[in-house]
This record gives sequence, structure tokens and C-alpha cells, in this order.
Amino acid sequence: MMKYWRETLAVAQRILIELLRRRFSLILWCIFPITILVINGFLIAERTKLSMSEAFENVAPSALIGSALFFSCMGGTVSTVVAEREQQTLKRLFLSPLSGLSYFLGIFVAHSCIGIGQTLIIYTVAAFWGAKFQGSLLLGGIIILLSIISYVGLGFILSTHLARRTNDVNSIVASFGIPLLMMGGAFFPTSFFPDSLLKIAKWNPIYHMNEALVAVSDQGDGLAKIEFHFWFLCVFAFLVAGGGWLSYRSMVQIERRL
Repeated sequence: MMKYWRETLAVAQRILIELLRRRFSLILWCIFPITILVINGFLIAERTKLSMSEAFENVAPSALIGSALFFSCMGGTVSTVVAEREQQTLKRLFLSPLSGLSYFLGIFVAHSCIGIGQTLIIYTVAAFWGAKFQGSLLLGGIIILLSIISYVGLGFILSTHLARRTNDVNSIVASFGIPLLMMGGAFFPTSFFPDSLLKIAKWNPIYHMNEALVAVSDQGDGLAKIEFHFWFLCVFAFLVAGGGWLSYRSMVQIERRL
């Protein structure tokens, strides 16, 4: 057990160190969600006549789920796996005693750290305008963790089946991501959706991530009021994590034959 733990931390540390070396990407991962947060905060405050603190309490969860975690956890996972396949890093790892499970978990731990950092950044900026986390921090943390698991698992599935080169990453993230983000309420509140669009959005996992975190963070709701969103996320996170692991195992077998 300790062997897996040490290997997992070593993989996560390597990914985080490489990210710190690519400071430009790190800065962009911070600037983009903050920009979405500030623009939406002022827009909602103006359109709904809410106070600045209320507006930022409303948009902070959406900026976190749709802008920060999506691009860093899902897009970052796709970029990491594709780059390591293209640079033959995986082949070198096969020659070491590193287990496949440790590598898989290491990527998850690394992007979880990134997600936690972005959570702190988003809510620190929102707090500057007086926003507060209204509900249970534990429940909010679980929702964020389920979102990270979902994004990383989905990132493994996309990177192993659809992306072959680093040039493919942007097109995959854009083609799959932007429609899901728009339908999930990441860029504007789902209260603006017509009924026909709302029925379709309920099949979108980002919609449930967003609705659950907004309800807890902005409205202070408990588990009873977000039960459907919460259990949808639990099931989805379990399925995509399993799918991500199976996709990873399939990729490993293909890489070993090449």
C-alpha cells in the first residue's frame, strides 16, 4: 500500500513541477476563470439589480465548475496524457517499477491539487466583492471533488480514444466542451433557459455540478434539496472514473505493442 502511495505522490509531484515550469499556462489557468467570474458578476449585478456580493455569490460556483475545473482538470488531463504518449514518456515508465494504478492516481491527485488551488483563487476574488460561501463547506467540498473526478475520468476517455497528438487537444476540448459548458449554465444562469433547453440540459453532468454547487454555495441548501443533482454526480463520477481506468488500460496495452 505504501508503495502505491509513494508512487502516486511521485507522479503527482512530477506533473505539478512541470506545470510550474510552464508558468504561462499556469497564469492563463488563473486569469481565464477570474475573467469569467468578474464579467458575469458585474453582468448579473446590473441585469438583476442584485448587490455585488449577492451577484458574485451566484456566479462564483459557475466560474469554478465551468471555467476553472473544466479546462484545468479535463483539458489538463487530456494534454498530459497526449503529451506523454507523443513524447514516449509512457514507454519509459513501462521500463520502471511504477504501477499503472499509481500513474492513473497520480494524474488525479495532481489535477485535484490544481482544482483546490483554483477554488481558493475563485472564492478569494469573489470575497473581495463581499461574497460568502453560504452552505456546508463539507458538502461543497464533496461536490467539487466529484466534479474533479468526473472531469479527470472524462479527460482520460477523450485522450485515449480521440486524441493522438497535442494539436488534437484544443479541437477536442472545444468541440466537446463549449456546448456542454453553455448547456450547463457555466457562462450564464440556467434560469435564463427556456423549458425546452432546460429539459436537454438535465442530461448534462456540468448542469448538475453547477446547480448543486450554486445551491450549496449561494443559497445555503443542504443535501436534501440537492439530492437529485448530488446522486447524479455520484453515479456519473463512478462511471467515468471506471471508464477512464479501462481506457487507460487499453492505451497501455496498445503502447506496449508499438
